[in-house]
Amino acid sequence: MRRANAGYLFVLPFMVVFLAMLVLPLLYAAYLSLFREQLIGGTVFAGLDNYTRALTDDRLVGGVLRVVRFFLFQVPIMLLLSLVAALAVDSGLLRFAKVFRLGIFVPYAVPAVVATLMWGYLYGPDFGPFAQLADGLGLPPPGFLTDAHMLGSMANIVTWEFVGYNMIILYAALRGIPPDLYEAAAVDGAGAWRIAWSIKIPALRPALLLCLIFSVIGSFQLFAEPNLLQRLAPNVIDSAYTPNLYAYTLAFTGQEVNYAAAVSFLLGLVIVIASSLVLLATRRRSA
Repeated sequence: MRRANAGYLFVLPFMVVFLAMLVLPLLYAAYLSLFREQLIGGTVFAGLDNYTRALTDDRLVGGVLRVVRFFLFQVPIMLLLSLVAALAVDSGLLRFAKVFRLGIFVPYAVPAVVATLMWGYLYGPDFGPFAQLADGLGLPPPGFLTDAHMLGSMANIVTWEFVGYNMIILYAALRGIPPDLYEAAAVDGAGAWRIAWSIKIPALRPALLLCLIFSVIGSFQLFAEPNLLQRLAPNVIDSAYTPNLYAYTLAFTGQEVNYAAAVSFLLGLVIVIASSLVLLATRRRSA
């Protein structure tokens, strides 16, 4: 009995923090989402009215579709760059591999706020170095912060931040491949490209799936980048540019806490559905 209870005691600190910081706030947010503030009558029970309103909210639906577009072109580029970097480091043919690996990983250590401020300065149409270079050449400033290129500009920031993170996951998976497979392939006459294509990349499928799931979650939680770039391009990024930014604005600017809670829960449901679809699609392909 003592040994059994000792296990629970070791888990107890984590469970206390988990319940206090995650489970209880979620339950409280679920409770808030079932009510509505009225000018006359105060707080009244609304049932699922907030969820019905969210499902027909054009601004929320537009933000979700915008994030889906962001995910479809940003994540493949990011994962491809991470895969190439991991294969290059693992090949053993790269000089200064440790320096190269550290250099790619360092942007992940930079906070998202700092990274966005830095890239916002570079994108600046008046004071940024690209704008100054274009002015020196007699050209119009590049439209990094225009409506047509804003998603691409944010995708560049997120890719710069997370290529190194995904590279480390893929590189760790590559280090777990038995060296016997490489030796057998070399005996059969396979070169470095053939080994990478036929052995390394197939073995990386579980790690790539993990990176893809993380990317789904991260894309729908996009907040820091649009929130800070909004100061530079207020006519392009509105308060509902992404679902997360919309929920934040509703709660802390519009004081619509109940509706913001419903929006947040629906966003979590969208993330769960998207992640499940990715898992289902990859399982069918592997089967």
